[in-house]
Amino acid sequence: MDKRVYIIDLQDFRTPGSKVFTTRPRGVDVRKKSQIDSIEPTYDKITIIIPNDISSINPSFLEEFFENVVMKLGESGFYQKFSFINEGRYKIENDLSEAIDRILREESALA
Repeated sequence: MDKRVYIIDLQDFRTPGSKVFTTRPRGVDVRKKSQIDSIEPTYDKITIIIPNDISSINPSFLEEFFENVVMKLGESGFYQKFSFINEGRYKIENDLSEAIDRILREESALA
């Protein structure tokens, strides 16, 4: 059985000419425009495509973009459901890990 996969291409949410995704407000904006929170429960897998010429994605952006899905799925559930395609030089792993740690730390502090 094929798993239903949804693709979010960050190119669709990019400021023309920009090489970075940064700031919390921008992360919130992309979360809302991508409808990631309502898409997540509908699909088995979600793939995020990072444009090849992106030089940075700020952890604060990622924290706001993924906040609700990370709180819902937890770290391991997030990594099972979400994958990333990036053929450029930027590697998301460290920034994503930092963002997930921040989200879960804030959730623990609020509990």
